[in-house]
Amino acid sequence: MANHSSSLKRIRQSNIRRLRNKYVYKSTRTAIKQLINGKKNKDKYSKVISMIDKLAKKNIIHMNKAARLKNRLIKRLWRT
Repeated sequence: MANHSSSLKRIRQSNIRRLRNKYVYKSTRTAIKQLINGKKNKDKYSKVISMIDKLAKKNIIHMNKAARLKNRLIKRLWRT
C-alpha cells in the first residue's frame, strides 16, 4: 500500500476516473446497440457519433477505434 499522501490521493483519483470512463464507455456502447436495433434516426445517429468522438478525445478509446466504429456504423445503417 502507498505511504505518501499524494500517492493515496492519486489512487482515489484514478479509481474515480476509471469508474467514470467505464460508465461513459458503457453508455456509448448501449447507444450504439439501440441505434442499430431501433429506428434509423438521423438525430440519434449524430448523438452516437458525438459520443464516440468524445471517447476518442478523452483517450478512453483510441482514435483509430473510434474511426472504425463510425465507419462500421455507417455501413451497417445505410447498407440498403
